Amino acid sequence: MPALRRRDTTAWLRRVAATYGKRIGELAYIFCDDETILEVNRQYLQHDYYTDIITFDYTEDDVIGGDLFISLDTVRSNSEQLGVPYEQELHRVIVHGVLHLCGLNDKGPGEREQMEAAENRALALL
Repeated sequence: MPALRRRDTTAWLRRVAATYGKRIGELAYIFCDDETILEVNRQYLQHDYYTDIITFDYTEDDVIGGDLFISLDTVRSNSEQLGVPYEQELHRVIVHGVLHLCGLNDKGPGEREQMEAAENRALALL
């Protein structure tokens, strides 16, 4: 399990959600390895590739909720490739999932850049 300061992380995510007019409801973080996230990706999304996070959205109105599957293997390899501390990359991945729950996307034209900018703004609040 990663060493996250739960209270600080929760307070931070609440601040991030509030900037989008949302409140945090039930969020589950499922930390796993690459093989587990690949299986989740195949079973539920019919995608045959590894990823750092899969977010299942259970948001109702302005209360965000969901299950965030996070591959710690991919977080570690991404942090090494990007030359950033592991904890920073883990926070980026966590907030990426929360931003999805707040309504941001990253698959359409220009959306990836908007998501990255939102991640950077959120990380600045940490």
